[in-house]
Amino acid sequence: MKKKFITLFFCLLIAASVFSSGKKETVIGCAAYKYEDPFISGMRAVISEQAGDKAKIIFGDGLGLQLTQNDQLDEFFNDDVDSIIVNIVDRSAVGAVIKKAEKKDIPLVFINREPYPSDMYYWVGNVYYVGSIASDSGYMQGQMVAEYWKSHPEADINNDGILQYVILKGESGNQDSIQRSEYCIKALSEEGIASQKLDSGFAQWSRVKAQNIMTNMLSEYGDNIEAVFSNNDEMALGAIDALKIEGYFSEDKYIPVVGCDASSTALKAIQDGTLLGTVLNDSYNQAKAAFNLAYVMASDEEPTSDNIGYTITNNKYVWIPYEKVTKENFMSFYAKSKTL
Repeated sequence: MKKKFITLFFCLLIAASVFSSGKKETVIGCAAYKYEDPFISGMRAVISEQAGDKAKIIFGDGLGLQLTQNDQLDEFFNDDVDSIIVNIVDRSAVGAVIKKAEKKDIPLVFINREPYPSDMYYWVGNVYYVGSIASDSGYMQGQMVAEYWKSHPEADINNDGILQYVILKGESGNQDSIQRSEYCIKALSEEGIASQKLDSGFAQWSRVKAQNIMTNMLSEYGDNIEAVFSNNDEMALGAIDALKIEGYFSEDKYIPVVGCDASSTALKAIQDGTLLGTVLNDSYNQAKAAFNLAYVMASDEEPTSDNIGYTITNNKYVWIPYEKVTKENFMSFYAKSKTL
């Protein structure tokens, strides 16, 4: 009896201590579209770093499959986590996710893959998006190629005054893929450069798949290809792998290739002279802003530009600006690329 009383006493003491401290472990779910993507793995590292001992992060790897990610999100909802960061696999699934979150009153922060505006405003409550304006990155890619084309007359291989190009795309229906592919060509047009698309292909953000697609393009179009636009760095590096096999980047055989992300491997390619340029897709600040939002809402606070450290637009969006990266300034981006 005495032993039971002592045990009960200590249980009550511990409970009283927890109650009096008012502290409860903050748990944030984080659903990623695919761990093997270097850009996403960099974001995971930053979110973990930012969480430190402030919050417990439960990660889920969607493996590039929306059904898999749905199961992981359902687990988060069932476990009543305090907030969820979502790097959605398929943006068409966002609406269903938001409806579940609203029902459970669990705040959501979407990151990197922009949902449709109609979905973002379905729930007036705690739904935010952190990312960058995709059209800006495409426009910067076009500007880099336009500058090269104008300053290197030899870039017009067939001397027809028209820039023939190919595009390596990420995914069908993905906002970044659509906008980057469109605006890189709009930039060429605004620079007064006539252009012609020879081909394009979806390489699913993969270096290996991009190399295979580029190999096939080279087989079909050969030296008629005068520039390569890629929706991300991994695919740009895959294109470079294929081009090297065909003798490019040795002696005077060169073709401008541009990517997006400013990964450490892309910066090395710029240094080596195989990648013309890239665009910093700032994973560090995207991930930091997403965590800050999720943590503030998990703490039952209203997000403001002051308490998350980033400007909030239209009560829904945090935009992280892109930056152009070329051989003139790539060294200054090495520290930023440590998360990629």
